[in-house]
Amino acid sequence: MAFELPKLSYSYSALEPHIDARTMEIHHTKHHAAYTNNLNAAVQGTNVSNKRIEEIMAVVSKLPVAIRNNGGGYYNHNLYWEILTPGGANAPHGVLLDAINDSFGSVDSFKEAFVKAAVTRFGSGWAWLIQKENKLVVSSTPNQDNPLMDVAEVQGTPILGIDVWEHAYYLNYQNRRPDYVEAFWNLINWDEVARRFKG
Repeated sequence: MAFELPKLSYSYSALEPHIDARTMEIHHTKHHAAYTNNLNAAVQGTNVSNKRIEEIMAVVSKLPVAIRNNGGGYYNHNLYWEILTPGGANAPHGVLLDAINDSFGSVDSFKEAFVKAAVTRFGSGWAWLIQKENKLVVSSTPNQDNPLMDVAEVQGTPILGIDVWEHAYYLNYQNRRPDYVEAFWNLINWDEVARRFKG
């Protein structure tokens, strides 16, 4: 089974002014495409070549580093594009809102924890909202690692993630990562995050 670069459900300019069209185009057609192509090359001839990406992540410690890096880049970006939407979807609601309140005390406390994880991740990486059994947890990972990986410090199922590699924001925000993270809240598709949550 070959991994394929997903088509976006919105145009490259649809997330402006929060994420500019040029960044989106480069991010999708260059970075994500490279992870996809390199993952296909890396799994060729291995015993995981017919596995789903989630299954590969679960045993990544036993696999070549090229699979870890490119498999993570492939999975992480697939999630990232899906939890972004033009105009956002206001705020979490229903069982997801209840779970956020139960786990963090309030939406504001969750946001504070998530922003801190994103802004303080040294170098390149990701910040996550993950489901860990019946609780929600905020974590971050270096490079293209993610919480599905058996090497992750905090393991769980990602339901929301922000890319804090400079390629995700540098054209528009330069070194102002906190401004990019703040803008991210305007783009979250909370319906998709809720769909990923198993309440």
